[in-house]
Amino acid sequence: MYKRVLLKISGEALASVDPAGDKNLGIDQKMLEKIAQDIKAVYDQGVEICLVVGGGNIYRGVHGMAKHGMDRTTSDHMGMLATVINGMALQHAIESEDVPCRLMSSIPMPTVGESYIRRRAIRHMEKGRVVLFAGGTGIPYFTTDTTAALRASEMGCDLFLKATKVQGIYTKDPVHHKDAEFLPRLTFDEVLAKNLKVMDTAAINLAHENHIPIAVFSIYEDGGFAKVISGQGHFSLIQ
Repeated sequence: MYKRVLLKISGEALASVDPAGDKNLGIDQKMLEKIAQDIKAVYDQGVEICLVVGGGNIYRGVHGMAKHGMDRTTSDHMGMLATVINGMALQHAIESEDVPCRLMSSIPMPTVGESYIRRRAIRHMEKGRVVLFAGGTGIPYFTTDTTAALRASEMGCDLFLKATKVQGIYTKDPVHHKDAEFLPRLTFDEVLAKNLKVMDTAAINLAHENHIPIAVFSIYEDGGFAKVISGQGHFSLIQ
């Protein structure tokens, strides 16, 4: 059904926490392996895959600005560097599944990965390689959700998937509200009109303008990525 897709993985999904759930311990190796296996399942179907990874498990730019009074530009650049660390870890996990993967950074780091070049990224996917975009947009004031919508547009993707902690989009936060209603299908206008906190408005508008549907699903569901690609499983679709 889909030739080329982009998967957005949040940094929080990679985080390892203590039993109390209140202390970030960096990167969870088991989650890395789980995500890599999910990617391989879709890769084996012949789908071209690119990824955008966040850095919230290591450093959140907005948090640093609010908590420490740091200027937004510096704080955002620190957050973008955190995505490169996650990108390196995820690249290793993907390659451990015998899936070729290229790490491309918006912030030039030639000893770590390739600098982002649109045509080269497309060529990598055409040659059967997974492409992992790190470094955010390379400039401050933009979230990794917006980065994902931007890269999905640049790569000409058929679908933009956002892996979250819950199984899709709800009227309220289902973690804190038992009466939250699951919304399986939505239009872009409905998401904006209802002010649903799926992702930032810039990302929603960018995907809308470029006619790229967005699927929201749980990162914790076994084989969730492949299920969305085949139209099965529990997820929400914005189109």
